[in-house]
Amino acid sequence: MELLSSLTENIKSLKNYLNSQDILFTQISVGKNEGVVVFAKDIVDKTAIGELIIKPCAHFNDILSKENLSKTFLHPEKTTLNKICDCVDNVVMGNAVLLVEGLSCAFSFGVIKTEMRAITEPPTANVIKGPREGFVESLPVNVSLIRRKIKSDKLKIENALLGRLTKTPIAICYIEGVADYDLVKKIKNRLKSIDIDAILDSSYVAKFLGEHKTSVFKQIGNTEKPDVLTAKILEGRVALIIDGSPITLTIPYLIVEDFQSPSDYYNSPYTATLSRLIRLFSVIISVMLPAFFVSAELFHLQLIPLSFLMTIVNGIKGIPLSPSYEMFFTILIFEILNETSVRMPKYVGMVVSIVGGLVLGETAVSAGVISAPTLMIVALSGICLYTVPELEKNFSLIRLCFLVIGGTLGLYGIILASSVLTVYLVSFENYSTPLLAPFSPLIKQDLKDGLFKGFIWSNDKRPYSISSKNRKRLKLRKEI
Repeated sequence: MELLSSLTENIKSLKNYLNSQDILFTQISVGKNEGVVVFAKDIVDKTAIGELIIKPCAHFNDILSKENLSKTFLHPEKTTLNKICDCVDNVVMGNAVLLVEGLSCAFSFGVIKTEMRAITEPPTANVIKGPREGFVESLPVNVSLIRRKIKSDKLKIENALLGRLTKTPIAICYIEGVADYDLVKKIKNRLKSIDIDAILDSSYVAKFLGEHKTSVFKQIGNTEKPDVLTAKILEGRVALIIDGSPITLTIPYLIVEDFQSPSDYYNSPYTATLSRLIRLFSVIISVMLPAFFVSAELFHLQLIPLSFLMTIVNGIKGIPLSPSYEMFFTILIFEILNETSVRMPKYVGMVVSIVGGLVLGETAVSAGVISAPTLMIVALSGICLYTVPELEKNFSLIRLCFLVIGGTLGLYGIILASSVLTVYLVSFENYSTPLLAPFSPLIKQDLKDGLFKGFIWSNDKRPYSISSKNRKRLKLRKEI
């Protein structure tokens, strides 16, 4: 419905949609004409409305027209509206809308009041060296953090709205001339296809963007650190920043990303390589060790060294549960303690961890409910899971699957399950990018920043694992 030149009719139409007590219709004077400023009182800066809208209107003394009135306002975020629905959308998003008697248009002003927490180091990515700032829940602030790092006109930021009711703002960020245009276009089309009432967090968007809807593995990258997001954008990825969430998304995603840490790029390549290999080794231990231990106890005792076998025999003497059930029971206790410590209040959670880890574990072994070797295996497996925290839930589920197979089919079942998992991961692609790149397919250039961290001057080209229009990112100059 188009706006009319009658102020009374326009207000009547707006009140049909904005019939809420927090929406104010403030009468003002625009020179010799009447006007109304419409805004949601709890989310706008009322001082800005007075200084930037009401005061200029009171001093307006020119002939009333859209052009003359528009020149009166010095507000940088000013737009002209011609439809009732546009006025409604602007008001509910935190803008102030001015309607004037005799004009068949309205003016919208960006006066939203932003309440946000301070920019601090994210709890999921602590570093000893490097930037300590992290994203917050405000989209404009998060975009500014990226703009401060990439001061180039090639950085493109496109806005979109998602959610029929929430109308959540989203920023699509990429480097023009580096990111693949087909990838950008595909992501935009997929975002347009999302038709849902509410988008409350970036995880909502990530679930719609994945091409394999039922896969247990991650398909969309995420980070809370501006320096990490900037580095990924510069490699040719597309980033999504969602208002209300400190977690930003990156596409495409490689599984090797989660074995890398932000601190790797601020430390020596040797220590970074060692850290990455430790993370990989830890993940293998966390997934395979419980299954190997149970299968060895049930089917392959000859694989266990004699001295360790005697320790196990002495430890399981009198245990009422079979090795499989005992391992399941111990892992279940560990998962319950994990969930409890995460969701309990901070200080109570510390007490729960101490009581559960020390008192409950020691008591269970002393009472003969579980054996000491099983408790040690589960504890080691659980600790190793958290060396790659982003994949902890995924590998925890895979660990249970391997445990069932190992307790049922033994070592042969574990080998078969490992082969099936490897084939699945090798064939897994998302946005035409192999999940296991640069190892499968083997891309030698990208191995310089895979599990092995090369020197900065050796990474002169952007990753071939990710489609990009410009591969060159470093040009070495001869010293004069």
